[in-house]
Amino acid sequence: MINMPYEPPSVLSNAYNCPHCHAYASVLAAAVRFTPMNVDLAPFKIHRCSRCGKFTLWHEITMIHPPALTSPPPNADMPVTVLADYEEARGIAARSPRGAAALLRPVIQKLCTHLGVDGGNLNAAIGELVRKGLPARVQQALDVVRVVGNKAVHPGQIDLKDDVETANALFGLVNVVAEVMITQPKVIETLYGALPEGAKEAIERRDRETP
Repeated sequence: MINMPYEPPSVLSNAYNCPHCHAYASVLAAAVRFTPMNVDLAPFKIHRCSRCGKFTLWHEITMIHPPALTSPPPNADMPVTVLADYEEARGIAARSPRGAAALLRPVIQKLCTHLGVDGGNLNAAIGELVRKGLPARVQQALDVVRVVGNKAVHPGQIDLKDDVETANALFGLVNVVAEVMITQPKVIETLYGALPEGAKEAIERRDRETP
């Protein structure tokens, strides 16, 4: 499974990832009217997902139903040891993006541990993951998490510049690491395992004979 880019819900957008079905889909917008008196409740808007048909209710730019989860859902192969912290960060991101950013640094550390790397020193962990085959672009993504995370969790100080966009970027980076280091190898292993035995034997014979 390849994870697609996540577009958070916005009252100004005509397409985003639905908070109900999580699919990226267009939405139909309508004003809220109080029918008996034909009163237009201007600050309120309704969006209807074209994929699942469920509604979101907005007051000005704030989604009030369902309770806002503006951050991307976790990669489908996210380890159980990481999932709870990821979901906790996701649950508070709309109300406290700074708190979400603070939670995401230990999420990365736990993800490193799951991948067989000591996550205690995040800088050293990134270097070890590179030696295990982490692509340079993902290394840069991890460095972003490390730097932003360090700013977010200095003892007694939280960076006041952290916002929803920053937190969403960090969620995305966590998912990129899970995608590259867990999902993609799993997909390749499944595809290889489905090859006929004769084809696999020929591949192994070729590998043995290649200098």
